[in-house]
Amino acid sequence: MVTEQLETGTGSGRRTFLAGSIGALGALTLAGCVPAAGIEASAGPATVTRADSAEPSGTPLAAESAAVTTRTRVVLLGTAGGPAIVENSRCGISTAVLYGDRVYLVDLGHASHNRMIDAGLASETPGAGSFARVRGIFFTHLHSDHTVEWPAVYATGAQNVVGRTWEDPIRVFGPGDRGTLPRLNPPGRKAPEVFGPESPTPGIVGTTALLRQAFAADFNDRMRDSNFGNPDATFEIQDIDLDGVWDIDPDGVPPRLDKPLEIWQDGDVKITATLVDHHPTAPAFAYRFDTPDGSVVVSGDTNVSANLIDLARGCDVLVHEVIDPAYVDRVAANLPEEAREPLKKHLLESHTTIEQVGRDVAEKAGAKTLVLSHLVPGNNPVESWQRAQEGYSGKLIVGTDLRQVPVG
Repeated sequence: MVTEQLETGTGSGRRTFLAGSIGALGALTLAGCVPAAGIEASAGPATVTRADSAEPSGTPLAAESAAVTTRTRVVLLGTAGGPAIVENSRCGISTAVLYGDRVYLVDLGHASHNRMIDAGLASETPGAGSFARVRGIFFTHLHSDHTVEWPAVYATGAQNVVGRTWEDPIRVFGPGDRGTLPRLNPPGRKAPEVFGPESPTPGIVGTTALLRQAFAADFNDRMRDSNFGNPDATFEIQDIDLDGVWDIDPDGVPPRLDKPLEIWQDGDVKITATLVDHHPTAPAFAYRFDTPDGSVVVSGDTNVSANLIDLARGCDVLVHEVIDPAYVDRVAANLPEEAREPLKKHLLESHTTIEQVGRDVAEKAGAKTLVLSHLVPGNNPVESWQRAQEGYSGKLIVGTDLRQVPVG
């Protein structure tokens, strides 16, 4: 198994692993992932684990959705972190926040579009598309494990919004062009090749412009032959403006903010954001969704962040990333000596550990429920993640794909 190769150094060799893995460790799933623990694989509807139970409910997803009657709720579409595909019970990171018939998506990891269907988030109107209920998409940062499904969603969006009841397009928010390359780790080593030197750090608007060109043949074919909609009319894409907030430097460590960033007021739903510390990757955001029923915060990738704690004050549900430092030690031990410490430094300084997430983040924020997601590694035993309860007085949920968490 790939997991064994990562931890023992077997397979294609440690140097080959190093070349493809620095900054890209984690546990993700294959597209079309096998249902996670608490979800029965069958020809019929999937089943999910109830948010208030440690055991599978055994009820079909449709019935489970009906049982979670709160108007506002969280659906974990994918809960694995990192781009390395090492096991198949979790899809790539993606979180849905629901308010009535409105769906807001945070990040689009491997197979998250498929998971929307599994979760019953598509419109129930016959012939309606899977994105007919989606109001907005919010990218925390532009690492591949958080955005890899965006090209597919963008390319097929016009076909998947059939039956949409709103006339306005799907709003898409994400980081803008950082304007500078990140610093080298470790300092002083030979600089690698710069990809796309004419525009090496595009934001979500620039990235999507490149997708528009990449899919030109498809778009021209479908619009001329079938009169399908223009993706420019399907999505309204916006870089989050940091002018006057942060002039990003190569280190990528964000400043402390004195107030959240106003993103969008969509009727009763208010979306704000803050800068989190996933250095040297920058900018990186966490998002907060406030509805008349309560509040949900999604951390994105970050270390223990004062900005995130401020954003999450008193929230009902905090969905937060987590990494197991024991896994980092196991992987680093099998790397060449010159890479061992730089890798550990990156992973442990830009993510939040099991010991930190409850005690140092959720407890300080006063979050009522802490939901662990973006799990690295995704195949850890649940008992390992449950250690996050130490120092945290609220309710802890170890996330699994398709888990639903009621709000209010």
